[in-house]
Amino acid sequence: MAVSKSAGTLRDLQLALQLKIEELRQRDALIDELELELDTKDDLIRQLQIELDRHRSASQHTTATTDEPQRTKRQAISAEPTALDPSQLTDVTLTSYCKSKDELIQRALMDNDFMKHLEHGQILTIMDCMHPTSITKGCCVIQEGDDGSTVYVLEEGMVEVTKQGKKLCTIGPGKVFGELAILYNCTRTATVTALTDIKLWAIDRQGFQTIMMRTGLIKHSQYTDFLRSVPSFQSLPEDVLSKLADVLEETHYTDGDYIIRQGATGDTFFIISEGQVRKNDDRGMKDLLGRYKEENNQQGGKEEEKGDYRAEADFFSSVSLSDFNIICTLGMGGFSRVELVQLKNDLSRSFALKVLKKRHILDTSQQGHILSERRIMMEAHSPFIIRLYQTFRDSKYLYMLLEACLGGELWTLLRDRGSFDDGTTRFYTGCVIEALASLHTRGIIYRDLKPENIILDHRGYAKLVDFGFAKKVGLGKKTWTFCGTPEYVAPEIILNKGHDSSADCWSLGILVFELLSGSPPFSGSDPMKTYNIILRGIDMIEFPKKITKSAANLIKRLCRDNPSERLGNQKNGVKDIQKHKWFEGFNWDGLRQGTIDSPFTPTVDGPLDNSNFDYFPEDSDDPPPDEESGWDLEF
Repeated sequence: MAVSKSAGTLRDLQLALQLKIEELRQRDALIDELELELDTKDDLIRQLQIELDRHRSASQHTTATTDEPQRTKRQAISAEPTALDPSQLTDVTLTSYCKSKDELIQRALMDNDFMKHLEHGQILTIMDCMHPTSITKGCCVIQEGDDGSTVYVLEEGMVEVTKQGKKLCTIGPGKVFGELAILYNCTRTATVTALTDIKLWAIDRQGFQTIMMRTGLIKHSQYTDFLRSVPSFQSLPEDVLSKLADVLEETHYTDGDYIIRQGATGDTFFIISEGQVRKNDDRGMKDLLGRYKEENNQQGGKEEEKGDYRAEADFFSSVSLSDFNIICTLGMGGFSRVELVQLKNDLSRSFALKVLKKRHILDTSQQGHILSERRIMMEAHSPFIIRLYQTFRDSKYLYMLLEACLGGELWTLLRDRGSFDDGTTRFYTGCVIEALASLHTRGIIYRDLKPENIILDHRGYAKLVDFGFAKKVGLGKKTWTFCGTPEYVAPEIILNKGHDSSADCWSLGILVFELLSGSPPFSGSDPMKTYNIILRGIDMIEFPKKITKSAANLIKRLCRDNPSERLGNQKNGVKDIQKHKWFEGFNWDGLRQGTIDSPFTPTVDGPLDNSNFDYFPEDSDDPPPDEESGWDLEF
C-alpha cells in the first residue's frame, strides 16, 4: 500500500513537471512572438518618425525661426579608451572561482542574445572568471541612473526589474542581466531589486575586455607565427601576414581522407600544420604568390595631391580667437557646439568654429580621442574631408577652426526627402568612398560614418566631418575601444574582437541602405536590442522593394559578418567597391576633379548664409568650470 502511494506521488510529480515544462515552452513561444511584434512596431515607429520629421521640416520653413526644431539625430557612443596593453596581455593571469552550478551559468550565457555570439572558449573563460556575490532581500543589485560596469548571472533567488517605479518583469535563476555595461560605461536604464536573498555571479567590463582581447590576440599571434614559418611566406609584409592570419581556419582530416580531388573547383589554399599529405606539386602556392606579386595590396585609390599648404599654414598660425566674430550656431553634438564665425579684417571669409568643453572631455575620458582628432585632421588634405586650419585653447574650452561648408547636412536633406534614388545615393556614397580611401591608405579608421557626419559644400559635394572617433592604427593592426553610433557599429566592435578599417566598410553598407530606404537596417528600441539585431546578420534583414538587386548585393557584400570577406577589405581595397556593378558607368575621375554635377545644389547667398541649417538657440548653459591639468597643451 505504501509502495503504491509512493509510486502515485512520483507519477503526480512527473506529471506536474511535464506540465510546468510545457507551460515554460508556451511562455518562451509567447515571448518570441512578442519580441517579433515589438520589432515590427519599432520599424513602424521609425517610418512614422521619418514622416514626422518631414512635416516638422516643412513647418519650420513657414513659421518663425525662433521655434527650436525637434531633433532626432543619433548620438555616438564611446567607451573609455582601454588601459590594457595588448603586448602584455599574454602575461596577464586570470583569476578563476570554483562554482557548484557550472552548467546553469554556462547555459545562462549560451542562451543570452548577446553572449551566445561569443566563441565557446570565451564563454567558458568568462564563466570561469565570474566571481560570487550575495545580496539580501530588498536590496538593489542595479540602481536606475547609476553608472554600470558589471554583468550578472543569477544562480539562486528572484529579482524584480522596474523602470521609473513601474514593474517590468521578474527574473529567476539561470538568467543574465546588465550586459550592456560590459561594452562601455553607460547609465543603468532600470532598477533590479532582490525579492529574496539571492546569489549572483559577476564579471566587470575590464575583466570581460581582458578575456576578449587576450583570446583574440593569442590566436592571431599563433596564426601569424605559423604563417611566418612557411618558407614561401617569409618575404611577405607584416600587414599581409596579418590579413592572412585573419582568414586562416583550422581544419582536421583523418588518415586516408581526400583533401583536394583533381579536377574539382579550387577556392581554398591549404597549409599543413601537423601530419603529412601526398601531393603532385605546389602549383597552388606558386599561383597565390604570383598573384600577390602582380597585384600588391594597396588600399584605396590614388592619394590626393596635397599641394603646397605652407602659405596657408603661415596665415592661420598668426590668427587668434579675437580675430573672429560669432555669427550664429550651425550645429550641436554630444561633445561640442559649432559656430559660424567671420574674420573681422576680411568680411568675405567665414569659418566653422567647433567649441568643446574641456571638463566634459575629461569627465568622459575622451582626451585621447580629441587629441587624435586634431592630429588626423591637421594632416588630412582631401577634397572630401573638411579642413581643419587651426586650434585654440583657454581654461574652459578647446576650439577647432574649420572650413565652413554652408550647403547643410546630408542628414537634414535625407530627413526632408525621406530617401534618395540610386543616382543621388551613388553620388554621395562616392564622395564618402573617396574620403575613406584617403584615410585607409594612411592606416586611419574613421569609426563614426552616418548621414549626421556628412556635410555639403556650396556645390553640393559631400565631405566627412567630426573625426572624434578616428584613429591611426597602421596597416594590418587593430584597435579595441568600443565606439560609434549603435545602428552603424560592426559586429566585431560589439563582440570586442578588435577592429580595423573593415569596420568602415560595414558602416558604408549601412549608409547605402539608409540613404536608399530612409532608415538603417538594424534598429531596436534600445542599444542592446540594436546590437543583438546586428549580430543576427544582414541576411536576416528584409530589404525594401525600392532597393534594387545590384544595390542590395553591394550592401550585403559590405556587411559580411566576417571582416575579411567584406568588399573593400580585400586585396584591391576600395577599388573593389568602385568596380561593383552598382557603380557601373559612374564617373570617378569627374568626381575627384569636381567636374560632375551634384544631384542637389544648395542655395548659398554669401559667406554668412546659414539658411541650409536648422535653427539653434543661443547657448544658455552656465560656463563650465576651469580645467587646466595640461593634457591639451598641443592645442
